[in-house]
Amino acid sequence: MRRPVFIAEQARNASGPLGRLIAFVMARETWGDNLAAIDALNLQTTDHVLDIGCGHGRALGELARRAPSGRIAGADPSELMVEIAVQRNRDLVRARRVDVAHAGVESLPYDDAAFDKALCVHGVYFWRELEPSFAEIARVLKPGGRVALVFRTSRSKATAAFPSEVYRFWSLSEVEQAMARAGLARAIAHDVDETQRPIGITGTRLDSSGHS
Repeated sequence: MRRPVFIAEQARNASGPLGRLIAFVMARETWGDNLAAIDALNLQTTDHVLDIGCGHGRALGELARRAPSGRIAGADPSELMVEIAVQRNRDLVRARRVDVAHAGVESLPYDDAAFDKALCVHGVYFWRELEPSFAEIARVLKPGGRVALVFRTSRSKATAAFPSEVYRFWSLSEVEQAMARAGLARAIAHDVDETQRPIGITGTRLDSSGHS
């Protein structure tokens, strides 16, 4: 069954009481995909990690647990989701181990080469353009840094349930090519059954000489 547009809009930019309910549901529905992305990053204890489109912020606590000597940041375009993520991780925020910014992927409020790792789970559907978004991710990653994505491609049988007015499902090749043009090379599809499940991709930030 196709989701109503107003529900889809809440997934893109949550607000109000309905947005809080959506955050509650998403924290459970997408948890396995968040763990898959985190696993793909092969985190080290001192890593600085950015969760792009962090939403409800449940993954921020797991990232902090796996990188106890690192820095964990989240960014989300929804003011409500930022509020929820901060509240969920209030002890870590107070301890300055986690911070959450109100920002979209196209303009991340971080210095160049600030992070060792980054992830984005089910967020690419809402990006206006792929290449500028990946270029911004590449900018904040250190050379050799890794990004992990989880998303449904245009071949997924589930796409019919999501209104095209809100969601854009990119092809796997579109994503991989945009990553490569942005300097995120060696993208690997970890689950290639695009029709049935979300897939996972990792890419590595190249240095100025083209090496990871």
